[in-house]
Amino acid sequence: MSVFFMLAPLAELSHRALRELIEGFGGCDEYFTEMISAGALIGGGPFESWYIDGGPCPEKLVYQLVGADPGHLAAATALLDRLECRGIDINMGCSAPAITRTGAGVRWMASMDAASAMIDKVRAATRRRLSVKLRIGLEDNFDYLVEFCRRLEACGVELITLHPRTAKEKFKRRARWEYVGQLRDALGIPVAGNGDIANSEDLVRRAASGCCDAVMAGRAAVRQPWLFAQARAAQGEAAKEVKTAPGTELGEAAKRVTVTNPGETPGFKTVPGTLLEETGLRFLELLARYQPPEFHLSRARRFFNYFCDNLKWGNYVKNLLGREADLAGIGKAWTGYFAEHEGEP
Repeated sequence: MSVFFMLAPLAELSHRALRELIEGFGGCDEYFTEMISAGALIGGGPFESWYIDGGPCPEKLVYQLVGADPGHLAAATALLDRLECRGIDINMGCSAPAITRTGAGVRWMASMDAASAMIDKVRAATRRRLSVKLRIGLEDNFDYLVEFCRRLEACGVELITLHPRTAKEKFKRRARWEYVGQLRDALGIPVAGNGDIANSEDLVRRAASGCCDAVMAGRAAVRQPWLFAQARAAQGEAAKEVKTAPGTELGEAAKRVTVTNPGETPGFKTVPGTLLEETGLRFLELLARYQPPEFHLSRARRFFNYFCDNLKWGNYVKNLLGREADLAGIGKAWTGYFAEHEGEP
C-alpha cells in the first residue's frame, strides 16, 4: 500500500471550512479534527456540534480527543463511535501548558501504566480504528518511547503518529525523522510521521524514504491548501484537474487548474492558475457557512496568519486583516490589497 497523506489536528484550523477548501484542490487521504475536549463533549458544551461536524467527507475523518480523565475519554469515544468516521485518535502530544497542567496531552507519556489503562477503556468503547498522536516524550529517551508504544500496541492501538520532538522542544529543534523509521521497525502497526513539512517536495521526499506508512502535514497545508494534490501529482500520478474555488458562489468555479510537478510550478509558492485572492475569499465563505459567529474572527486570523505567507507583503496584510472586526471587513481588506497590488497571483 502506498504511503498516505494526512492533515494534522490544528487548534482553530482543522475544522470543516479548511477541509472543504483542501478537498476542493484534490484533498488528502485522512483529515484529523482539531482536538476535541472529551469532558466538554460528554457534557454537551455549546460548541461541540461544530467540533464534530464530519463534512465534507466523513469517511476520511479522524476525530481527535484530548483529556486527562480515562472515563471521560472512553465516554467521548463511545459517542463518536456512533458517527461515520475513519477512526478516533487520542492526543498524547500536545505540550501547551493549558493542556499539560491538567494531565492531558503529552503528560500521558509520563506513565506507561496510566496510559495503558486509559487506552484499555477507550479501546473497549469503539469499533473504529484507534490511533495515538504523540511526541518522543517528556525527555529524549528513544528506548522509553519504543516501550511506551509497544504497550499501546498491546492495548489495541492500530496506528501511531510520531512528532519527533520532545515536549520541551515545541517546534524549536529539527524533527528527528530517523526516530520515525526506527519506531516503525520496532512496532507491528503502521507509523506516521509529522514535523518540518514545509512544502509538497517534503511530503514526497518523506513518503519515498520508506521510513513511515503515512506523512502528516499541518501548517504547510494551511499556507498551501493545494499541497496534497501537488504532492500526488509529483509522485507520478496522472495530473489532476482541481477547482481553484470549489462551488459556484464566487463565479469562478468553472475555471480549473492542472496541478503539476512542484519543481515546474511558476509563481510564488502557488499552483499555476490559482488565484490567491479567490482562495482567501473562498475560505471566508466556508468559514461563515460552517463555523459559529463566535469562532469567525479567531479562525480567520489563524488561517490568514499562515496563508498570507504566499504574499510578497504578507506581514503587512496580516496586520491589515487583524484590525478588522468581522468577516465582511476582512474580506473587504483582502480584496482591497489585491486591487492595489495587481502583480500578486
